Amino acid sequence: MRVLFDQGTPAPLRDFLHDHDVATAYEQGWSTLRNGELLSVAEAAGFEVFITTDKQLKHQQRLADRSLAIVVLATTSWPRIRSATSRVVEAIEGASPGSYTEVDFP
Repeated sequence: MRVLFDQGTPAPLRDFLHDHDVATAYEQGWSTLRNGELLSVAEAAGFEVFITTDKQLKHQQRLADRSLAIVVLATTSWPRIRSATSRVVEAIEGASPGSYTEVDFP
């Protein structure tokens, strides 16, 4: 799957996503785009999953019509995420077009 990391998503997470093509919004030159624009550009570029730490995204954007799966990490803390990377991988692999999943961490 093609996976796009939003600004707050810890980059080291990509090392645990061996079976996926991962890029960051920054690497794509999209770091200045607002959420709605970013989601549209990501969909047009063929990304299938968007990983973000923005828990307000579901309140700020109309996600029902999106083909992009959204995975929201409940923290930006890399140590907390690293201790539960299997949860993130599971959320990504279980993602389907237009789905929305929140991943909590201990």
